[in-house]
Amino acid sequence: MPPAIRSAAVFCGSRLGANPVFAQAARALGQGLAARGITLVYGGGGIGLMGTVAEAAVEAGGTVRGIIPEFLTKLERPSPRLAEIEITDSMHSRKRRMFDLADAFVTLPGGLGTLDETVEVLTWRQLRLHAKPVIILDIGGWAQPVVALIDAMIAHGFVAPDNREFFRVVPDVPAALALLEAAPAGPAEPSGRL
Repeated sequence: MPPAIRSAAVFCGSRLGANPVFAQAARALGQGLAARGITLVYGGGGIGLMGTVAEAAVEAGGTVRGIIPEFLTKLERPSPRLAEIEITDSMHSRKRRMFDLADAFVTLPGGLGTLDETVEVLTWRQLRLHAKPVIILDIGGWAQPVVALIDAMIAHGFVAPDNREFFRVVPDVPAALALLEAAPAGPAEPSGRL
């Protein structure tokens, strides 16, 4: 029986980061998604953690869908090994397309773009525009400042306490994969439109 989660959008850095555990986690995630028949949807780049997760999934026989805006094709160099690469006209249309193709979201370590993508899907969930799972991988302690910021917003009364349930923070790739396997795919747009 196929998993309820058929595809996962992975948000992660276009750089490798300072700690080798980041690339190890990206590689393990790509392999793990492929082994479970879960399509990897990602930002389309062939560099950094993006390239690492995609290459690992391709090498493991997985399906990978890269979504990249035209202006980034020279900077982030899409992998020539991708069977499916979609060129969009903007960052916004890239994020919307990744959202449409994904049953769940997984965040690996990354920079401002990774933070932007993660916060946007959390905001859309807060606005009841979707009920898809959001999983944040705390590899090497990377996610602790992000979670602390969200907790501070809750403590200061800017975010409802139950919004903390919109995402799960896990310490490693096996925990993330277990959550994906156990999660039912949520409706894309339960009460509104993006």
